[in-house]
Amino acid sequence: MKKEQVVHCQFSVWYPIFKKHTIKSLILPLPQNVIDYLLDDGTLVVSGSDHNSQPIQTNNSESDAEEDIQWSDDETTAIATAPEFPEFTSTVLEAINALGGCVFPKLNWSAPRDANWIALNSSLECRSLSDVFLLFKSSDFITHDLTQPFLHCSDQDSPDPVISYELVLRKWAELIPGGEFRCFVKENKLIAVSQRDYTQYYQHILKQEQHISQAIQDFFSQHVQYRFLDEDFVFDVYRDSQGRVWLIDLNPFGEVTDSLLFSWDELMSGEVVDHQQQVSKPTFYPDGPAFRYTTSEVTVQPSPCLSYRIPRDFVDLSAGEDAYKLIDFLKLTKSQQEESEEEEEENPPQ
Repeated sequence: MKKEQVVHCQFSVWYPIFKKHTIKSLILPLPQNVIDYLLDDGTLVVSGSDHNSQPIQTNNSESDAEEDIQWSDDETTAIATAPEFPEFTSTVLEAINALGGCVFPKLNWSAPRDANWIALNSSLECRSLSDVFLLFKSSDFITHDLTQPFLHCSDQDSPDPVISYELVLRKWAELIPGGEFRCFVKENKLIAVSQRDYTQYYQHILKQEQHISQAIQDFFSQHVQYRFLDEDFVFDVYRDSQGRVWLIDLNPFGEVTDSLLFSWDELMSGEVVDHQQQVSKPTFYPDGPAFRYTTSEVTVQPSPCLSYRIPRDFVDLSAGEDAYKLIDFLKLTKSQQEESEEEEEENPPQ
């Protein structure tokens, strides 16, 4: 995977090419001060307050007295305040209204799918800039876009392309997860299709396998093949209840993109196996791409985004991925044990 391929998969690059076959969207330049705010590693304070909210009134006579209470004896304690972006807020609110009042937000490449747990409705549906900021500042996917978009590229010796970051607002649509599929293209040939939400079992996929596969192949040959800037890429589609296929996203053909029910080794080699075959299927196989999906409830798995719902330190410790955190944890545990032993010596049981 080359850096040029990553650049080509930016939303603003592919959207004009496939605009007729995807969800209506608006692209807004992301100001540098907003980028700085999103990358600020301090306390999460959400800006972009564009709701017409009124202050809460109370008749409690004790409320005035409560305001005088000093809850901290630390005179150096600073009150965190969110920066305001009035012009950008106005532009975003105008765009949201133009798209029907509800949007799905993303940056040049990624959406904050790992942060939906923090939203009140556990959804990526946004009605204001503050909704967008809450998701973006809680998302590792967004941070990756802003800081390491070319991390897995093979041409690391070449200079990084200059990126103009953008806020992408897509008209909100209720997509059924069982209708989403990821398609892998190598040398302009569709070699593999995977169920997108592979952690769940959807009976209709099993029953309609042939129809789904054929609909995706037809969509690819009629609207996508030879039209994208690269010959190796990954694209996501949605098949609605009427059988129409919509383009949802494009991604680089490489490890930065989740291979779902396939492995990158088999995708890179161009030989894959689907549910009906016992042997690998080369890219020139005449019967179309390999199609994989969850075949029964026995194979249902937890969502891979669950790991983002707890502090990253806990994840690193449990996986043994950060030796320094493990050392600190062991030191802390030892210190606590020593303190406990000292307390027992000072206060022996009666």
